[in-house]
Amino acid sequence: MITRVADNCFWFGRYVERAESTARLLQVTRALSFDAEISVAQCWQPVVIVSGEYPAFLKRFKPEQGGDASLVQEYTTWDAENHVSLWSSIRAAREAARTIRDVLSGEVWEEINELYLWMSHPTARAEYERDRDEFYRRVRRAAQLCLGLSRSTMLREPPLAFLSLGAMLERSTQVARILDMHHHTLSGENPHKIVDLNLWLALLRACSGYESFMRRCRGQVSRSGVLDFLLFEAAFPRSIRFCTKEAHGLVTELFPGAATEPGSPGFAANKRLEELNKWLDESRSPGLRHGIHELLTHIVDESGDICGVLSRDMMGPQVVPPETQSQKSQ
Repeated sequence: MITRVADNCFWFGRYVERAESTARLLQVTRALSFDAEISVAQCWQPVVIVSGEYPAFLKRFKPEQGGDASLVQEYTTWDAENHVSLWSSIRAAREAARTIRDVLSGEVWEEINELYLWMSHPTARAEYERDRDEFYRRVRRAAQLCLGLSRSTMLREPPLAFLSLGAMLERSTQVARILDMHHHTLSGENPHKIVDLNLWLALLRACSGYESFMRRCRGQVSRSGVLDFLLFEAAFPRSIRFCTKEAHGLVTELFPGAATEPGSPGFAANKRLEELNKWLDESRSPGLRHGIHELLTHIVDESGDICGVLSRDMMGPQVVPPETQSQKSQ
């Protein structure tokens, strides 16, 4: 398989997953800012912080503007200079798809192209101004449809595996970032139990885990229960443990020498994923052995480093997209 094709499949999966996660986070944060007894600034500043873009944000805006709901949504949705904004992610996904049209199914290409063209048209901006929840919902559905169509219309061959690998690693990063919203939202606070619980429920919804969690835990909601579910639940496809295990399996499938041949492509990434999965197992029992912020920061950093290693294996040491570094956990 041509390395350029493999790399673009990998990043297409990452960009689409990133757009879907960002849209969901923005939608849920809007609901939280209206419903919870948390200040507007406490709700919105963490969105920029966990995205990894806060230092870049401060170069252009004042610190107090990090709590401006309208500005944060504009910056995270439309800003072309923000590498992880919805617009940047969708534009990058479409560009990656354009270069690998011969390996993507027609349905996948049509969906990501339609999403890009809609975002480029004034009608998208008009919907954003008129009904922001519906705007974010539309982006989420389009991104989910792209990933779903790829799994249901593409051959079970390396292009799909590289795409899925990028999506799984990006998903583990995004779930960790979303969970870290709690740390930044309530940093230094001693919130009422109901406020704290509402925030955990909002984060659960931001990870699309509310219904599955309620079925698994029979409606018994607690901080420890939500964390355990989103970090370690092996049967939930958006848990960090599920994503890292899937990524590990895909690396061994795609790189024949990854498990046995030191120095071969995929070996370093395979080793890092093994160590990350082992570390997660050790962190879980008997209860979280690390502070939650430290644990989530480690997951974000490790996932980012693994993506960098894989990009070097696919394209050589010169190619690592700049947002890999800008998204390092703050």
